[in-house]
Amino acid sequence: MSTTERPQPIRLGSVAPNFQAETSNGKIDFHEYINGKWAILFSHPAANTPICTTELGAFAKLNPEFEARGVKLIGLSADEVEKNSKWIKDIDEISGASLRYPIISDTKRKVAWLYDMVDQQDVTNVDAGGMALTIRSVFVIDPSKKIRLTLSYPASVGRNVSEILRVVDALQTGDKFGVTTPVGWVPNDDVVVPPPVSTADAKAKFGEVREVKPYLRYTNVSKK
Repeated sequence: MSTTERPQPIRLGSVAPNFQAETSNGKIDFHEYINGKWAILFSHPAANTPICTTELGAFAKLNPEFEARGVKLIGLSADEVEKNSKWIKDIDEISGASLRYPIISDTKRKVAWLYDMVDQQDVTNVDAGGMALTIRSVFVIDPSKKIRLTLSYPASVGRNVSEILRVVDALQTGDKFGVTTPVGWVPNDDVVVPPPVSTADAKAKFGEVREVKPYLRYTNVSKK
């Protein structure tokens, strides 16, 4: 795909596009990699760069938490496999973690263009060859390979990995119990009964329901 041709937008609920790629852990087929699990695909501009180093270290530190939730991480860099593999040593040293998830080598930007991980306006975000570098995109994908959340940050702003973990908790809780989550929700907090569910049905399903307004009703599913 040329740098002037934009891909179709990836919408929430659409199937994550499949691809094959070389990674720091070997060659993968993305859909086979997901293999009935949740997955988080996140991109970075390049190896051996400061913000990316801190981010990959943060993902590595929280990887046990993601794994406990059935989530597989996979990063993406615009550099070749050898350079990414050497970079991992720096990430481990600086973060004190042990990075085990694969990092995609996307030197031709095939995955970046497929997932629209490119900043169209920042013409300075290019490599030595003038090829666009990837921005900081995040895609949370469920076991049915559906896109459930997308985030895009400029190359100059690091992401909050704890927030991405919180979103996974919210999505999984919503799927499990048929509820929604209010602002700043974290596990064990009250959840919100969706508007289509009547209060009577909510009480039958959840027990106690706290009604603030007819359209705003809270319950708690942390012990269920």
